[in-house]
Amino acid sequence: MSDSRDISENNTENEKEYEDVCFICRRPESKTGRMFHLPNNITVCDDCMHKTMETVTQLDYQGMMDNPYMMNGFQPYSAPVQNKQESKTDEQDSKEDQDEPEKTEKNTPFRGFPNISFVNLSDLQGDGGIPNRQRIRKKKKSDKPLLDIKDIPAPHKIKEQLDEYIIGQEHAKKVISVAVYNHYKRVATGTMDQIEIEKSNMLMIGPTGCGKTYLVKTLARLLDVPLAITDATSLTEAGYIGDDIESVVSKLLAAADNDVERAEQGIIFIDEIDKIAKKKNNNSRDVSGESVQQGMLRLLEGADVEVPVGASSKNAMVPLTTVNTRNILFICGGAFPDLEEIIKQRLSKKTGIGYGADLKDKYDHDKDILEKVTVEDLKKFGMIPEFLGRLPVIYTLQGLSEEMLVRILKEPKNAILKQYQKLLELDEVKLEFDDGALEAIAKKAMEKDTGARALRAIIEDFMLDIMYEIPKDDNIGRVVITKEYVEGSGGPIIDIRGNAE
Repeated sequence: MSDSRDISENNTENEKEYEDVCFICRRPESKTGRMFHLPNNITVCDDCMHKTMETVTQLDYQGMMDNPYMMNGFQPYSAPVQNKQESKTDEQDSKEDQDEPEKTEKNTPFRGFPNISFVNLSDLQGDGGIPNRQRIRKKKKSDKPLLDIKDIPAPHKIKEQLDEYIIGQEHAKKVISVAVYNHYKRVATGTMDQIEIEKSNMLMIGPTGCGKTYLVKTLARLLDVPLAITDATSLTEAGYIGDDIESVVSKLLAAADNDVERAEQGIIFIDEIDKIAKKKNNNSRDVSGESVQQGMLRLLEGADVEVPVGASSKNAMVPLTTVNTRNILFICGGAFPDLEEIIKQRLSKKTGIGYGADLKDKYDHDKDILEKVTVEDLKKFGMIPEFLGRLPVIYTLQGLSEEMLVRILKEPKNAILKQYQKLLELDEVKLEFDDGALEAIAKKAMEKDTGARALRAIIEDFMLDIMYEIPKDDNIGRVVITKEYVEGSGGPIIDIRGNAE
């Protein structure tokens, strides 16, 4: 008896923890109000029930009764027709049995409503004859905030952790550390007083391979906060092929394990934001450019968004929940190609002739040209003013130099060279790199002009033979990569196990 009582108490607690979802519109009970409970654990909200009844009452019964074909459809339910069928002779019955296949209750069509199919409740049933009940977890109302302001790391501590993984980009790390710290102070305090702190969404500009995405990924790993990283290239206006604009919020909800309260305090990083710029000289509808910017305005500002739970499409048979984006920090990043040319055109307007005048080619070799970007340059690039107005913090990342690439190779905690040294250490082989080899790798990467992404491709190329040959010989104890081997004019230095020690 005690076991059954415990089970019933647990079921009661689970019922209190979850709320029902409308079977038709997929909205939870907290949004729709009271629910109608139908057989087989199906719940329908008040709005959908009224719409269904209005649709049924609008059927043209008079026209159906006047139509003889429609009347014939009601033969299985008409008493005179049933008497007529009972008065048939045995010969007619045997003849009909030969001409028509045997009709069962399951395959007999309802001829009264042609081209209309009715829902069979038995098809909705899951295991054990009970349909899978769609429910979502209720929001817990508590005065205590999820975040404690004392647990939030200070900006200098956040930057110290970023320094262990990211080389250079001092200004960007300082900006993002302060922004995240202020954001979670704002979330933790909530509405403690009459002064409401506005959030500071960020726009990150930098050339390809400079570490924009890696910076945000590292930040998410260091801080225990839900973060969603999405790509703006797949976003389109609602109603067209592609991801809906609100799908970025559904990814954050999934990252927070479908916990709405945690998701409402998360961070969303939208990469390749420059791909949604206004298309120039385009007469067709711009469904992946300016329309996406306009659709994102309400998300950046703060709005209630209905997103599916456990799926990325609202058309799926999943419940919907409401997420408020007022406390979600948005970080947008993009390479913005050809933005340098727009900046140079603006700066070269001040050029002239004569002594002391600025020349037109003054900024052609300026590596820090992106630091001079203004909002006017971004407008000319194709970003609408309303979108830029909701991204008040705009900062740039530096392009990587040869010295920075050498440091990226060996200094971070998860540096590429340390990864290969760990791989060969499992084979009890020491791997070393000469300083000349590191400089040669960085020089090759600068020629590719793809930033830090080129380092991995270069190392994979010349390490292929070494990773293939070393497991063959157990006597190899150390391998030294030289500059000549990287450049293709020599080979690595291989020491036998006794000599390596």
